[in-house]
Amino acid sequence: MPAEFSRHERTVICWPARPEIYGMRLAEAQTAHAALANTISGYEPVTMIANPRDESAARTACSAGVDIVALEIDDAWFRDSGPNYVIEKQELIATCWIFNGWGEKFLPFDKDATIASRWARHAGHKTRSVEMVLEGGSINVDGAGTLITTEQCLLHPNRNPSMSREQISEMLCRELGQTRVVWLPHGLALDDDTDGHVDNVAAFVGPNEVIMQGCNDTNEEDHLRCATNISVAKNAGLTVHEIPVLPFVETDSIRAAVPYLNFYVCNNAVIVPVCGHEADEEMLALLGEFIPGRDIVGLRIGQILAHGGGGIHCITQQVPAV
Repeated sequence: MPAEFSRHERTVICWPARPEIYGMRLAEAQTAHAALANTISGYEPVTMIANPRDESAARTACSAGVDIVALEIDDAWFRDSGPNYVIEKQELIATCWIFNGWGEKFLPFDKDATIASRWARHAGHKTRSVEMVLEGGSINVDGAGTLITTEQCLLHPNRNPSMSREQISEMLCRELGQTRVVWLPHGLALDDDTDGHVDNVAAFVGPNEVIMQGCNDTNEEDHLRCATNISVAKNAGLTVHEIPVLPFVETDSIRAAVPYLNFYVCNNAVIVPVCGHEADEEMLALLGEFIPGRDIVGLRIGQILAHGGGGIHCITQQVPAV
């Protein structure tokens, strides 16, 4: 499995499809998805998957550089429902894992359970089914054989209760071409929807090199959780860079974190969720130091995506270039 920071053929995003998540803010969420697609399209090709009923709206909102594909979906978090791509013998293969609606929390999910294979067939990609529950936001790889994840998510009984930690590690390594798994204890404290996905707390930016979310507010539960994760990563021999500020927002009485770590690395750029926090510019500059040679682009869509349950990384999925 190539690292996210390797070259992409394109990015795939989905149009917001579950109105009850956003309520009266659905139009704001749609605008945010279009803004992200239009921004990424300045760096690489973008495909927007939309339900047939939403195809026209997506076409109107997105720039001419964004391809619109009509496929039925339940939700818009393609990082989790889409395929995880590997390259074997110079051939692109879409590995399609079992998707169960984040532990059957969000119903229905029958369309999302098949969107990985349906998208791959549409794109002309070879597919391989894997009999294990997995969301793409729960893993990250460094392109050199190391995968990072969280115990909070992958060991949760609502995912693969019959599999041990060792069996899960073996499956990940075999199917995604990895040699080791680094298990962080925690996701973020408020991340109940995904049970602690790793893409809120850690992201590889080089072989054995990871950026990790910190929390410098000692009054927040995440202060200790993030510090523990960082200690575990260092003990695993990873080179660790820390983003020390973790913003929080409240929208319609829903309190959520907006981690800078939920960024997306595309060709020549890093697209970062921001929410108007006083530390936004400083943290963007810090990311520029950690990821040199790419544009660091802050998009002020972090609050609406967090209201829906995720961030920029959660709604994107890269198709690697072969």
